[in-house]
Amino acid sequence: MVEREQVIEIVVSAGAVLGMLAAMIVVGSTYGTDNGTLTPAGGQMLIAVIVGFILLLTAIGIGLAYVLNDPEDGLETDGDGDDAQGTF
Repeated sequence: MVEREQVIEIVVSAGAVLGMLAAMIVVGSTYGTDNGTLTPAGGQMLIAVIVGFILLLTAIGIGLAYVLNDPEDGLETDGDGDDAQGTF
């Protein structure tokens, strides 16, 4: 059986990919020409969509890591501050 955390990751990731595909379809249909190419403005919009997708997935990854972190995993520090001896 798939764990709850995996289901959350799958749904969020699939939603982000579907959003990316929808945005690409909108850009293609809005800025496309009759011969199937994009206008220069459409190319810039497509680049903006790709950069936005990268930033969105970065934010989703950070958010999921924060939300799905279990205290018993041992991933957080114990707060004593002795781990970084001699560093600035």
